Amino acid sequence: MKSNTSQQRPYQEVGAMIRDLIVQTPYRPGERLPPEREIAERLNVTRTVVREALIMLEIKGLVEVRRGAGIYVLDSADNNEMEG
Repeated sequence: MKSNTSQQRPYQEVGAMIRDLIVQTPYRPGERLPPEREIAERLNVTRTVVREALIMLEIKGLVEVRRGAGIYVLDSADNNEMEG
């Protein structure tokens, strides 16, 4: 995991990485993202950091976390910009 700025918290960096994954990969609204465990392994971070990042992205309207069902891309994901 690369550090963009020393002021960003790990979940913010991971949130930006997940957002980039959504935008750069052909994920369509309503599509399911990989499980938290897989995202954590791919980014070499803990699941706790991934969960915090997903909460941030959910608040921003990029994803919807459905307990027991997965993480889904929302319609606005390609139109939103990540804010610090």
